[in-house]
Amino acid sequence: MAVYITLTVVTVLLSLIIVPAHRLAQGAFSRQHGVNRAAWWLVFGLLSGVSACRIAVGNDYWVYRQYILFIAQNRKVATEFGFNWLVRLVQFLTGNDECYLVVLGIFSFATVFLFLKALYEQSDWFAGSLFLLLTGGYYFLSLNSVRYYFALALAMCAMRQVLKGDYFKFILMVLAGACFHKSILVVLVLYPLAKIRWKKWAFAVALAICGSMIFLKDLYREVIFLFYPYYENSMFDTGDVSVINILKSVAVVILAFLFYRQSIAESEKNRFYLNLQAGALMLYCFGSFIPEISRIGYYLNISMVFLIPGILAKIENKRWRRIMTAAVALAFIAYFAVFLRGAYDISIRILPYRNWIFD
Repeated sequence: MAVYITLTVVTVLLSLIIVPAHRLAQGAFSRQHGVNRAAWWLVFGLLSGVSACRIAVGNDYWVYRQYILFIAQNRKVATEFGFNWLVRLVQFLTGNDECYLVVLGIFSFATVFLFLKALYEQSDWFAGSLFLLLTGGYYFLSLNSVRYYFALALAMCAMRQVLKGDYFKFILMVLAGACFHKSILVVLVLYPLAKIRWKKWAFAVALAICGSMIFLKDLYREVIFLFYPYYENSMFDTGDVSVINILKSVAVVILAFLFYRQSIAESEKNRFYLNLQAGALMLYCFGSFIPEISRIGYYLNISMVFLIPGILAKIENKRWRRIMTAAVALAFIAYFAVFLRGAYDISIRILPYRNWIFD
């Protein structure tokens, strides 16, 4: 636990000197560009190093080792072809069928790189966004479910393409992510929908969608199991309501509406992120029948790492800005403490932390 807390404190402090890319003069290299690069790569090195050097951390760590051995034996595995091809390439280059340390290391470097790239390009406050990424548990959960979190990090980068209106690059990025985890395909619909500036009639549409998730859940499940048949009646098909994710989404939506006029009304970017939060709230409230609903919801609610700093940065009253920033920080520190306390659970098992250098 001390490793994770120290990593969080050190990387957030380092990131305080990073100025977001969109605030720097374009086309000219300045001292701040150099400072940004040095600090960014230091943060990247620390986060990716902790991730890449882990061993026996994550409840699916040894499952991935088994997948890699099965691929070498040409046996059937429940992983997408992109992962399988990458494993075969690494096995060929290393001459080692049991190359799980290398494969998981590659995913660690790629996932952290994409996380930080998304924060640097999209956030109004890099340090604030990194703080939320860490204390919100997203980075630490990437030590588990490595294919999914790689796809999630790629989806974060794809948000920028939607905001720019470059749907060709957006689709290419999503399809690339789908080669490693098919769940990312949902954002092909959800992200463009979130960019629309909804009018009052949108409430009727939202109610209709919620109603359909109540009365047509069997139809939704049939479609889901076409893509993931092994989830049906599995340990993931529990129907549990994710109370903690509902509370997080509710809190973020309330914060957004408290400062809607200052932070959301005239900001296309913040409206997009708010719409994603609203979508996450609807999913968590009415989509509990979806196996691993958190995986779908995370594609939406991870936008809070952009939305919250975007709201705080636009609060005009300095006193209120400081109060709300402190309140958000305390709330996420409390959440982080609860998260770390549960990280020993067998369903998560990202604690205790071990690495192959010293263990």
